[in-house]
Amino acid sequence: KGPGVMTCYFNDPKATAETLADGWLFTGDMAQMDKDGFIYLVDRKKDVIITGGENIYPVQIEDFLRRHSAIKDAAVIGLPDPRLGEITCAIIELKSGFEATEEQIAEFCTGLPRYKRPRKIIFAEIPRNPTGKIEKPKLRQIYCGKSLVQTQIEN
Repeated sequence: KGPGVMTCYFNDPKATAETLADGWLFTGDMAQMDKDGFIYLVDRKKDVIITGGENIYPVQIEDFLRRHSAIKDAAVIGLPDPRLGEITCAIIELKSGFEATEEQIAEFCTGLPRYKRPRKIIFAEIPRNPTGKIEKPKLRQIYCGKSLVQTQIEN
């Protein structure tokens, strides 16, 4: 809330209504405060994956995956699952000249708690927008065939 907050999305009253309320801008950013009072961004609310009742923050898994010597980039999205609601899917872009198998990545992921380990691993290029952000809606469209919300409504 303040003088620098936008007043609307251009020609998009629905998005404006979802984001602005009583002068407050709801970004969807999720944060945690540590014991010293420092605030750290955790993830975006719309990117949180809920699998079997557990909330999973994709950025934590992405940061972990990027520590693998063969991985150039990683994106984690939720894919619809009839039993768990969603499962974690890691889209992995390998560094030029490097190779890795699904089994090798799965073995590397044993360093994560079991519920955070990707259930599906896909090797592909990670799309980014002009500002460098991962285009997760595009990845969901590619790998779910439609928006996750639409897929869940139909199931």
